[in-house]
Amino acid sequence: MTGFSVDWLNLREAADQQARNVELLRVAATFAASGGDAQAVVVDLGAGTGSTYRTFGQHGFSAEFTSTWRLVDNDRELLGEAACRADQNRRIETYELDLNHVAQLPLTAVRLITASALFDLVSAPFIDRLIAEVDEASAGRPVGIYAALNYDGSTCWDPVHPFDQQVLEAFNEDQTMDKGFGPALGPDACAYVKQALEQAGFGVQLATSPWQLEGKDSQLIAELIQGIGRAVQSRPQITREDITDWLAFRLAHVTTGSCRVGHTDLLAVRE
Repeated sequence: MTGFSVDWLNLREAADQQARNVELLRVAATFAASGGDAQAVVVDLGAGTGSTYRTFGQHGFSAEFTSTWRLVDNDRELLGEAACRADQNRRIETYELDLNHVAQLPLTAVRLITASALFDLVSAPFIDRLIAEVDEASAGRPVGIYAALNYDGSTCWDPVHPFDQQVLEAFNEDQTMDKGFGPALGPDACAYVKQALEQAGFGVQLATSPWQLEGKDSQLIAELIQGIGRAVQSRPQITREDITDWLAFRLAHVTTGSCRVGHTDLLAVRE
């Protein structure tokens, strides 16, 4: 899996928390708490610094049910950061593990699997393997999957630039390249995951969760622009000269412009 730095994850956390669909988050938390088991387990895939864990806590959704969060990531530094920032009154376990090794995921007694900004990076075969492992681990018990902040392929800028659409098309093509799990689902992630989960007997809900960025988010916007520029520089849809022009224009408006990046949250439950 492509690595992410602590600085980048810290930079995007506030935008992620603001973007999440609170109603779907509430339903996910209610499901996790409704099993009547004070020891219910949540397994967070690609946990990073623990943003999803903190989000449940900050919305008041974790105190009443989960004594154990299992945070899974392949980056020891990120897991260490997550442990340092954890609420000492609640138990977390960290697992340094390549998510490709789906059979090794700590799914024993799991009630809810969570993931944030992950499923658009993975492949269809990964999703299929994950669902199969969840089937086996749940052994007929109720289980849920909450996957938030999946990129949906849309990005809107203000002010507009003539190359916005070309850059977006090039970026979306890059999002389907291998990110460490095989060809990524990219903007098609939620459509594929929804269909696969419904075929496995889950009821699935979707909700929009866009980033809404403006001047106060200028540092995040600048990093986003630079990241898009790096992603599209070798794509055939746009020339290097046009990319340079687009980058200069976008960076000149980071404090005065705005940006909407589309995401979708997904909650799947099988009672």
